[in-house]
Parts: sequence; structure tokens; C-alpha cells
Amino acid sequence: MRMQFWREAVEDIYYDNPPHQPVATELWRAVKRHNLTKMWFMKIIDEREKNLDDRAYRNIQELETYAENTQSALLYLTLETLGVRDIHADHAASHIGKAQGIVTCLRATPYHSARQKVFLPMDICMLHGVSQEDFIRGKQEKNVRDVIYDIASQAHIHLEHARSFSKKVPVKAYPAFFCTVALDDYLYNMRKVDFNIFHPSLQNKSTLLPLHLYIRSWKKTY
Repeated sequence: MRMQFWREAVEDIYYDNPPHQPVATELWRAVKRHNLTKMWFMKIIDEREKNLDDRAYRNIQELETYAENTQSALLYLTLETLGVRDIHADHAASHIGKAQGIVTCLRATPYHSARQKVFLPMDICMLHGVSQEDFIRGKQEKNVRDVIYDIASQAHIHLEHARSFSKKVPVKAYPAFFCTVALDDYLYNMRKVDFNIFHPSLQNKSTLLPLHLYIRSWKKTY
């Protein structure tokens, strides 16, 4: 019902008849001000609805598809609010969104495991002989860490691909991509604990994130 509400709300917004709801009203204003593309909103809603069944991703490609239709779609909309409509920026946004989706899945693993749920790609788990029960029990054997390494490596690859477009991406698009600061920080901390997803330090807030964000902004890099 919630997804249907937002699907209908987006339709009404684009007919200049937003529902009397604070978020929908602000969304309507943003759509009018920045000429935002309706398709990205619908992709986010459709993908979230498909994901309501709370099952593990069958493979890394399925996780990437989810990330593309949610995280990347949100980045495409952010680019539009910045006045950026550029193919190279879109390519970078696609890869950053996928990296963000993968890292989010990793970061949430201890939380979900404590609630008897595992969403990590099953193909990579099977490759290393790891079961969902191993994560639910919080095991830290090498094969469990190998699963995390493989998934984290895919996020790193997407970030590298995104940066390969940096010389062609308009500078005014960079603020949309500063989320990479948090992604880099998490992946770096993961390496420090040898990909032990349950290490307590990974659940701590990084006090240096604001500084790293400032430096990235000052250097005009992502």
C-alpha cells in the first residue's frame, strides 16, 4: 500500500496535482524547479517493491541491479538538481550507485544477521562453501572473510570505474559524488580488520569523515 501510494503520488505530481502530504509537496516543487525525470522515481519505487520479500540476492549482478535502480537512480536525480545532464557524469553515477548499494548491503550484514536474515549474494557464498547460518552465527573463519572480500572488491572496482571518468565529468557534478568519501572510509576500515564483517570497529562512526569530505571538496575530486 505504501509503494502504491508513492506510485500514484508521483503520477499526480507530474500532472501538477500533488497529494496534500509534506514530502509530496516538496517533491512537486523540486520537479517543477529542476525538471526532474519521472522515470528515475518510478524505477526506485518499482525496485523497492520487488525487494519487499526479504530474500538473499541470487548473485552479485542481482545486487548491482537493485543498486542501479535505487542508489544510482537517486544520483541521476541529484545530478539533475545540480543542472548536470552529461553522459560521463551518468556513467560515473551508475558505478558509484552500485558501489554504494554493495557497501550498504555489507554494512547492514551484522544487523540483519542478528535478526536471522542474510542478504549477501548466494553465488559468492556458495563459491566459498559458506551458508547463511554461518553469518547468522557470526562466524569469522577465512572462508567467511573471503566472501566479504569478494563482495567488497566489486564495490572497489565500481569506484575505480567511476573515477576513470573524472577528467570528463563536469566539476559542478562533483557534489553529487561526495558519498564516495564514506564508501572509501568503510572499505579502508574493512581491509584493516582483514574483512571481518563482524569486527566492532566497523560499527563505529568515523570522526574524520567531515575532514575527508572537506579535503575531497577542496581538491575537487571524488
